[in-house]
Amino acid sequence: MPRPLLVTDDPTDLDDLLRLAATAGVEVDVATDVGSARRSWTNAPLVVIGPDLLDRCAGARLGRRSGVVALGHDLDDASIWRRAVDVGAERVVFLPDAEPWLVQALADAVESTDRAGLVVATLGGRGGAGATTLAVALAQAGARRGHCTLLVDGDPLGGGVDLVLGAEETGGLRWPDLTATRGRLPAAAVTDALPQRDGIAVLSWDRGAATQLPVAAVEAVLDAGRRACDLVVVDLARTLDDVANEVLAAATCTLLVVPAEVRATAAAARVAARAGLLCRDLRLVVRGPSPGDLGAADVQQALGLPLAGALKAEPHLDAALEEGRPPGRRARSPLGSFCDGLLRDLDGHTHEKVRRAA
Repeated sequence: MPRPLLVTDDPTDLDDLLRLAATAGVEVDVATDVGSARRSWTNAPLVVIGPDLLDRCAGARLGRRSGVVALGHDLDDASIWRRAVDVGAERVVFLPDAEPWLVQALADAVESTDRAGLVVATLGGRGGAGATTLAVALAQAGARRGHCTLLVDGDPLGGGVDLVLGAEETGGLRWPDLTATRGRLPAAAVTDALPQRDGIAVLSWDRGAATQLPVAAVEAVLDAGRRACDLVVVDLARTLDDVANEVLAAATCTLLVVPAEVRATAAAARVAARAGLLCRDLRLVVRGPSPGDLGAADVQQALGLPLAGALKAEPHLDAALEEGRPPGRRARSPLGSFCDGLLRDLDGHTHEKVRRAA
């Protein structure tokens, strides 16, 4: 893959630019003369030219192209703007003020700009509704479909989605390692640094005391996850705090899991009322069996939500969870079949939106 090109023979400028590239997690090509720059000039997704080589690059007639940035030293130097125009630069930047912009530009240059993965949130209508089980099964279905998949635990007081996936002993970063995260993360950094199981990257909690999860960290992870992955599944707590609100607002689809019970339906009505204020697409998943012959249509009528589907009882599911065998691994199981169908539907809607936009 073509890499950004840094064109300068000034050691100080080169050190600064390489430091910013390292911050962005980006590998770059370096040209200390015009001849070296010419070899990568056309294909480089971004070119940053130091002031020492601006005039030489302009005189070499390297060809006009987009994505050229000129580096300046002195805001009072009026000649920098003329020299930038001569080389065809779109922008002149001055360090250190432009460091955040340049870090993001370097990261953007090496990432596909047309990738925006699905974000699916799962939310329980009552405690123990099965939202975590559904989240893990959806991640399994995504991996089964060949999707790059990220599973995120959004419940600091839960048992840990990594336990359900069977990845509690797998090395990698957990939420406590990322609470200080801010701003833009390189997309690959998210999936590469996390525990992996069955082709799924999982971001969960450790077994220590619960810590406060900053909204900024969640924003950074979701943004990187959407750029890195085809599917991001987030298991949310029923307590709709600022973190949950951020996820609900970003989610492509939110699934409210409700057991087919009268009290569960009553509890879910309150959750749905709050979540519905933020969700762009809130759907109902009714989980059986019902102790009182309450059907999925009855629950749907009571809550007034679109029905994503009804989940039948799955034999031996509880035993599998206790033994660390992830739910939904078998495509022909009720849970696996439901998740495969849901993802087909979501993928279809996404592709249709892309086709219409084109």
